Amino acid sequence: MRRFSQRSHLVTLSDINITPLLDLAFVLLIIFVITTPLLEQSINLKLPHGGTREKQLNKSDIRTVEISNTGYYALDKRRLQLPQIISQLASESRSNPNLVVYIRADKDCKYDLVAQIIDGCQKFGITRYSLRTDPTPK
Repeated sequence: MRRFSQRSHLVTLSDINITPLLDLAFVLLIIFVITTPLLEQSINLKLPHGGTREKQLNKSDIRTVEISNTGYYALDKRRLQLPQIISQLASESRSNPNLVVYIRADKDCKYDLVAQIIDGCQKFGITRYSLRTDPTPK
């Protein structure tokens, strides 16, 4: 009697094991589901209350500058330094005369940080800007 099976040792596998691929796909899906909400919010701000709602503008004409209470600046949800923001706003205002700059500053930030953005806008002729607040609750 032979101790070994009749088959040869060199048997090729004709099936692909997709279990590791599915595990990888599920891990990547979980990572994307967790990180997507974090990417949408650039700076966590607490806006002061007040003001009223205004008419709708064309979204392509609006640029939003956010200022955190720790001094971070963000332009359209991208963190940038103040000179970069001012130069980008200046170049966009030359190509788009309808540009409106929304300034969203945390209610606990220093007024100097807001004044620097306003001063930069005025130096380059951007006269349409708006200090954003949360509407007063009814």
